[in-house]
Amino acid sequence: MSEPLFREEHKDDGIVRITLARAEVHNAFNDALIAGLSEALERLDHADDVRLLQLAAEGASFSAGADLNWMQAMAGYGEAENIRDAEAMAGLMERLNSFSRPTIAVVQGAAIGGGVGLVACCDVALAADSAVFALSEVRLGLIPAVISPYVLDAIGLRAARRYFLTAERFSAEEACRLGLLHEVVAPEKLEVRAEALSNRILAGGPMALRAAKELVFSVEANRHSPELKRATAERIARLRVSPEGREGIGAFLDKATPSWRGARGEPPTAAAKANRKG
Repeated sequence: MSEPLFREEHKDDGIVRITLARAEVHNAFNDALIAGLSEALERLDHADDVRLLQLAAEGASFSAGADLNWMQAMAGYGEAENIRDAEAMAGLMERLNSFSRPTIAVVQGAAIGGGVGLVACCDVALAADSAVFALSEVRLGLIPAVISPYVLDAIGLRAARRYFLTAERFSAEEACRLGLLHEVVAPEKLEVRAEALSNRILAGGPMALRAAKELVFSVEANRHSPELKRATAERIARLRVSPEGREGIGAFLDKATPSWRGARGEPPTAAAKANRKG
């Protein structure tokens, strides 16, 4: 029986952790890993009990990008086959980027090429201060094509023009300064910080968290649209009158705890108890 390409762990509090498990090849991508991760993300995005996704890896590297043996094999195929293959990778990045629940990248080691793309597609990104990053495709005669929209969103046009061209490695501190990462911590504190941030995020209402992600993408896509003012007003109005919004506001005013935080071992509000009865 072959070893799993990644592990999927479900926790009682709604956190799902996907851990890349190809440590022997630095968690490099091949067609099987891309297909497996894509299927998992699609399935988890439709699971009612999932509230947050952590993406991590085992071994020395977070992900070294494309598996060179796989890339060499693909070079022997025609353009049509390579387009389908690249579209599968692009689909994986899009699924992660558009995942409807909050996502956290927990980066313990080097992220190269497509590994940088995975980090850029997550809502929050933490890394050990020993981690390094690179967009090294040009050294192989390639370009970081399918990850480029997400990397540009993270680090901006100016930095992308440098690092796409130089392929140089940069530190976790530099990745944080550029915007690829949000925090850098000592390696021994990485998991503790990831857990603390997960708990912080899960203090938000489940529906509100999903709506907040949708809002970010909608505003960015329609930044200059005359309809944006109306659309944002409608979004907050819907949440204010929703059961979750009413419970959250009421709990705040009553100095109580909303039901979604009660699931994490905190006492639920009276409104939440009443809702469960009715």
